[in-house]
Amino acid sequence: MSASLRLLLAALVLLLAASIPLAAQTNTADTSPRELAVETLLAERGDAAALARAITAARASQVPDQAILEARFLYHVDANDDAAIIALLPELRTRRTLFVPEESAVFATAQDWLAVVEYVEALAALQAGAREKFKKHITEAFWLSPRQAAAYAPHIERLHLKEAMAILRLDLTTPLHPQAGGANTTLADLIKNKKAIVLHFWSPLSPESEASMPDFNVASTSLAAAGIPVVSLLLSDPNPQVAADALKLVAKAAPNAPVLWLCDNPLHPLARPLRIQQAPTMVIVAPDGRILFNGHPVDQALWDTLATLAPGLARPTLPPAPNPEP
Repeated sequence: MSASLRLLLAALVLLLAASIPLAAQTNTADTSPRELAVETLLAERGDAAALARAITAARASQVPDQAILEARFLYHVDANDDAAIIALLPELRTRRTLFVPEESAVFATAQDWLAVVEYVEALAALQAGAREKFKKHITEAFWLSPRQAAAYAPHIERLHLKEAMAILRLDLTTPLHPQAGGANTTLADLIKNKKAIVLHFWSPLSPESEASMPDFNVASTSLAAAGIPVVSLLLSDPNPQVAADALKLVAKAAPNAPVLWLCDNPLHPLARPLRIQQAPTMVIVAPDGRILFNGHPVDQALWDTLATLAPGLARPTLPPAPNPEP
């Protein structure tokens, strides 16, 4: 959930800016110790010990429990710690009817606060695989606070994607053309006698695709060593300049990557049944066309899935950048 949780944090930060009284947002000489303690607590992103110290200081400055709970929630969101967020649920439920706007560091209305409670209820239901409960709570969260919709949408989309991938059998016979020219090939040919194949969907029009090329280069090397072939699929685009830019980027950023660089089929794109919405996206496909993973390259679930195919395989780290010459 890392990407979606960061979207949640962004949404809540925007909400914070809109909700906190102006006096509490302005760092002036008249700022009270309590206000400073609140600011310090909300900004804390260190380890658990640092958070505990900030909480102790906040309580010593008589910061209300409501504000402390809000800060703990944001801290765990920023840390992408789903389990810790869900662990707050008993406290969130307790304060469901005890919200006092004057004691909040983030939320202007009870509805905004209740939306967070419903959101965490939805997360817990999603983790438990309770689809209808998830739908109920995420719908209620949206009803209570539509302006936080950017936080909810990724979870709904992720659930829809998971359900679609569970029944999809990808057509491995779709002809794919090499980026640099040559004879077409198919995934069926490439996956023979392999446990799976990894697809990398990308585009030179995506800044993130370009920025992630060094990571992709290292990852593909590890996968090739583990006997898992990697195919990079350039997302279809009618502009021939995109294909030219893709060749230049590959030559510059990943010239030696053990990857087959292909173009997605423009008439029958694999990106369509796979519901590719962003670049880059990684997909693990089994020999029978089942989808074992479909998501962002930084999602730990990618490497957890790969480890089931090649025990001992772990996310590689980038080598240190060379020191610039004086």
